[in-house]
Amino acid sequence: MLIGYMRPYQSDVNCEVQLQQLTEKHCEKVFVEEHSSAKKRTELEHLINNLKQGDKLIVTKLYILADSTLHLVEVLDAIKRKGAFFQSLQEEIDTSSPHGYPFHDMVEALAAFQRDVISENTKRGLYKAKQKGVTTGRPRKPDENVQQAIVMYESKQYTLAEIKAETGISKSTLYRYLEQ
Repeated sequence: MLIGYMRPYQSDVNCEVQLQQLTEKHCEKVFVEEHSSAKKRTELEHLINNLKQGDKLIVTKLYILADSTLHLVEVLDAIKRKGAFFQSLQEEIDTSSPHGYPFHDMVEALAAFQRDVISENTKRGLYKAKQKGVTTGRPRKPDENVQQAIVMYESKQYTLAEIKAETGISKSTLYRYLEQ
């Protein structure tokens, strides 16, 4: 079965262009999200849950299906587990053709590459900051607040909520200092 999936986006707010293209591809069913948000993609979730082996999910462009490389990998994995196929018209991707299967592997490799780039850039930035003498991480609480919180805690006259309200020191921070 050919199944279309649409969601609004800036250039096609009413999904008219998508509907026309999916109709031309003879989609037997079309699932439409009511919103363009990345969150709560209920129609996509429903579609994937009901995919049968041999079905093909068709979108007009990759962005309709996923909002990030990681999300794309997750959706493609779910489609593959169902024994179904995926087609994106704009990018000319079709996993039902022999040339389409490596696409999933390429997306996974790109996602891993993206994670590595972010990780290396973060490490490089931390290293440069350290070389300049910049302290990284969460700023330490002022010592007088910590001392006041410890005194209040040890007096056993205050609840943890009262200590936090008075000093700004959270329960976990207080316990960390008490362990030292």
